[in-house]
Amino acid sequence: MSDTTDRLYLRDAHQRTVDATVVAVDGDRVALDRTVFYATGGGQPHDTGSLTWGDGRARVVDVTGKGPLVWHHLAADEPDDELVVPPVGTPVHGELDWDRRHRLMRTHSALHVLCGVIWNEWGVVVTGGNMEPLRARMDFAFDPLPEGFAATVTERVNAEIAADRPIEISFLPRSVALADDALIRTKVNLVPDSVTEIRVVDIVGLDKQADGGTHVASTGEIGRFEVTKTESKGKGNKRLRIVIHDT
Repeated sequence: MSDTTDRLYLRDAHQRTVDATVVAVDGDRVALDRTVFYATGGGQPHDTGSLTWGDGRARVVDVTGKGPLVWHHLAADEPDDELVVPPVGTPVHGELDWDRRHRLMRTHSALHVLCGVIWNEWGVVVTGGNMEPLRARMDFAFDPLPEGFAATVTERVNAEIAADRPIEISFLPRSVALADDALIRTKVNLVPDSVTEIRVVDIVGLDKQADGGTHVASTGEIGRFEVTKTESKGKGNKRLRIVIHDT
């Protein structure tokens, strides 16, 4: 059995299903040899969905993966049912809650567009952030925010979305990636020392940075961006709250 999980979403975030094998079991969670389920990390929440096998079925309610394995936390398909966990060696079929995943992809890509606009215009780095489907917050090292900032950045981000820029994924050796200061847009480098190959997300012509999350294929897939609130979180730390609309 494999001692690692092949994280298929790193190469193809639009893959919705997977046929895999259970390689480890720990209580109500299973690890698979390959998965399309995103494990919580980098400010992006985990995926949800289902696993089916033989005559068994369970909901995937949480996904974690700090080590080489991705763990799928299971719950019974119906609230009153008893949870049955597939044993090691069981072939399973996984299916994402695609609507939720796609909303997270749109949100994550919107945040990269936002980062690109702010970096190119003001050269300011990210100090923190978090997201949920179609809603997020992101902190930047502004002190203070420029006059009329919310309206200006909303207009510029939506212009980049309308440009329908392609979003491309590539992989670089760690030494090559870290030699390019522009690829690390956080105030502190969050890439673990154990990572030898850096995944790069490139919004062609706008923004290119190291990132492990899922993204749409082009900015035109995002929807309409809006800054709903700005907040001060102390000296040199300003927060933007954003939402993504369907139209």
